[in-house]
Amino acid sequence: MNTPEGPASAHNPLQASRRVTDCDVLVVGSGAGGLSAAVTAAYHGLKVIVVEKAAVCGGATSWSGGWAWTPGSPFAKAAGVNEDRETFRTYLRHVLGTDYQAEKVDAFLEAVPHMVAFFHNNTSLQFVPGTRINDIYGDQPGAGTGNRSVGPKPFNARNLTPELRAKSRHQLYETSFLGMGIMAGPDLAKFLSASRGNPKGLLHAGWRFGLHLLDLLTHKRNMQLVNGTALTGRLMKSADDLGVEIRVSTPVTSLLTDTGGRVSGAVVSSPEGEVAIHAARGVVLATGGFPHDIRRRQELFPKTPTGREHWTLAPEEASGDGITLGQSVGARFKTGIKSPAAWCPVSLITYRNGCTGVFPHIMDRAKPGSIGVRKNGKRFVNEANGYYDYVEGLLAATPEGETVESWQIADSRFVRRFPLGMAKPLPVPLFPYLRSGYLKKGNTIEELALACGIDPAGLLETVARFNDNARRGVDPDFGRGGTPFNRYGGDPAQRPNPSLGPLEKGPFYAVRVVPGSFGTFAGLDADVRGRVLSDAGVPIPGLYVAGNDHSSVMGGHYPAGGINLGPALTFGYIAGRDLAAVRAYENDGTFPEHSDAGVG
Repeated sequence: MNTPEGPASAHNPLQASRRVTDCDVLVVGSGAGGLSAAVTAAYHGLKVIVVEKAAVCGGATSWSGGWAWTPGSPFAKAAGVNEDRETFRTYLRHVLGTDYQAEKVDAFLEAVPHMVAFFHNNTSLQFVPGTRINDIYGDQPGAGTGNRSVGPKPFNARNLTPELRAKSRHQLYETSFLGMGIMAGPDLAKFLSASRGNPKGLLHAGWRFGLHLLDLLTHKRNMQLVNGTALTGRLMKSADDLGVEIRVSTPVTSLLTDTGGRVSGAVVSSPEGEVAIHAARGVVLATGGFPHDIRRRQELFPKTPTGREHWTLAPEEASGDGITLGQSVGARFKTGIKSPAAWCPVSLITYRNGCTGVFPHIMDRAKPGSIGVRKNGKRFVNEANGYYDYVEGLLAATPEGETVESWQIADSRFVRRFPLGMAKPLPVPLFPYLRSGYLKKGNTIEELALACGIDPAGLLETVARFNDNARRGVDPDFGRGGTPFNRYGGDPAQRPNPSLGPLEKGPFYAVRVVPGSFGTFAGLDADVRGRVLSDAGVPIPGLYVAGNDHSSVMGGHYPAGGINLGPALTFGYIAGRDLAAVRAYENDGTFPEHSDAGVG
């Protein structure tokens, strides 16, 4: 990494050979945080350039579920859910404990409703409310049972110009069906009902997949954008509408500073050569954290002795560039938080071309008829809790020196009704996953244990105990099915507990699960205005941060789904406003009375 330098000068032949361009704000990175800052600043009249290291935009945002935790949003208020802000604070205080950052949390909670209203009312980023999405820890005071999340409305890529479309990241293959994204909520529910022969589900699935095939024939890509790709697509459209210039394949090599130490731009490596971009108002770092930085993973991740015993869902370009750039001008890298990363259990699938795919286990763990065990055959966690909790439990249960791994086990009824990892339910056949070794199979529990290298006696004992309790709808060992979050993730047709069902009908199946993450929590320290702080704790003039380059507002905890994207969008919005010197909010954080935006 080059050292910081001053403005380009004709007296320096290296600097004189550079092309030079000017703007008000330079945003480094094109995920939710960076694009939020760019759109907000451009809306308020600033000239904005976004530079992206990858050949496409969106970063980890495009491969995410797209949902953002936005407590107190105008959607909630429009639905008559008027929760007091102190209720949100109460929940976060109990979950975050000593990692609760009062000023940061207050800044987030104050800005959230304004952020949602701003984008929904003024840009192409349109949301839908998560009316039934529960906070993870439903047994804690202040926990919510819905109306605290928003997701992007599905978006057709035909609304993007061909140039922008070429810059947009495709759906993550592992979380798609042959490249077609499926949106969490009613869309997914209809696909799952199709596996049971439901006529409406079959019609919906057939219609959606038929359109997808047509898109592949006519455009050679998925055009029905949902989840993270819809969020990125809508933000890119919003940025383009406001005149934001988006440059891909353009990594930053160093920050520029003026004689007073203010960050005044950056030097980038572009396809046309080296360019010095001068930013009159400042620079926003939003490069996606460091999930692919092997050295930092080795230093900070638990039970990762070489840094390679971890599989992230973030694109490979998220390798810590923003943190390195910040540190080059004296920024503080904040690591003393609950967890360095947003853990997610993942399974690995090897394709015929030798590549390895990474699949996130988000929805299968809560469904009845499946449990997670270690090689001793014992359960180690409430499988229906959040993905973060699963990996945290696995790390804690694995003795030092042992490989951190588990097996998600299910019976034959489960695999025909629900996904088990990447293996799809009916009518998709299981043999490709069995042939590749992704799925293990046994006619009995003992056979399955031997196929996986699990202690047979331990697994038999665990399954027998779990089955006995599941039939009664209880889990005295880990409390599975005891919270609204657990039950919502289950199957409403399962009685007496939607999340608990016995594993009793062979053959039995298993998939190996290892630690992964959606991204990192450790990051650059910043104040409530998004300004990066130095090691001395003072703002570095002209330097802002958003997204996963920003140290976790939640102190490294995961209190609710969307806890990455909610703060990313919000602090990007805060930074964009601060760069534009906008202080007062334009509205009261609600939708206009004549608007129908609050209707789900």
